[in-house]
Amino acid sequence: MKTIEYGELKIRTDDDGYLENYEDWDERVACALAESEGVEELTEDRIDILKFIRAYYKKYNFFPILRAVCKNVHQPSNCLTERFLDPVQAWKIAGLPNPGDEVIMFKSWEPLGV
Repeated sequence: MKTIEYGELKIRTDDDGYLENYEDWDERVACALAESEGVEELTEDRIDILKFIRAYYKKYNFFPILRAVCKNVHQPSNCLTERFLDPVQAWKIAGLPNPGDEVIMFKSWEPLGV
């Protein structure tokens, strides 16, 4: 377990930087997680994306289809990749639980011949 300090906040994460307690998340926690991920600023558009991802996860216990994120926050169809570049990074900043080794492995997987 790690602790991220952000101003007066102390945020507990697992060793991979995922928030330990889903309920601890708010916009300040998101800013701290974003900073630890090297994301410079959480704009209103990015916050909207994160809130939708959290609401979807809470309801379905799953990450939403990328196009559905953009459509539901009324942004262009490529909003997630434009705003974060990496859906796993958005997952982490949204304060969702560690998705596990399979997702992390898939993130770094490159198809043969690429």
